Amino acid sequence: MFATQLKEIWLAPSAELARQRARELSEKYEKRFPKAIEILEEGLEDSLAFNAFPVLDARKISSTNMLERLNKEIRRRTNVVGIFPNPDSYIRLVTIYLIEYAEDWSVSRAQLNPNSICR
Repeated sequence: MFATQLKEIWLAPSAELARQRARELSEKYEKRFPKAIEILEEGLEDSLAFNAFPVLDARKISSTNMLERLNKEIRRRTNVVGIFPNPDSYIRLVTIYLIEYAEDWSVSRAQLNPNSICR
């Protein structure tokens, strides 16, 4: 129940509603989970920063799917090589892939519209 109510804070359509839900959660669970409520209250404003961008799709910025896919691809490419002669060769391979990935993402695969970020 606590986890579900906690998730509802960040699913709120506005920052004010999210703050209200956080207050309600704090009042309800402050005696049962004092440390968790303290952490929630300390980091709430920072965690609601995405609400400052009304055009952004919260599902795109709250997911780690892009990072997981990137890490999986780096593991795949390094496993193909197997044994690297030195740490620098590993770093070169990963760096080249990251540069390639960044170029592809910035040109054609961008999931965030630059106009939604700029005010």
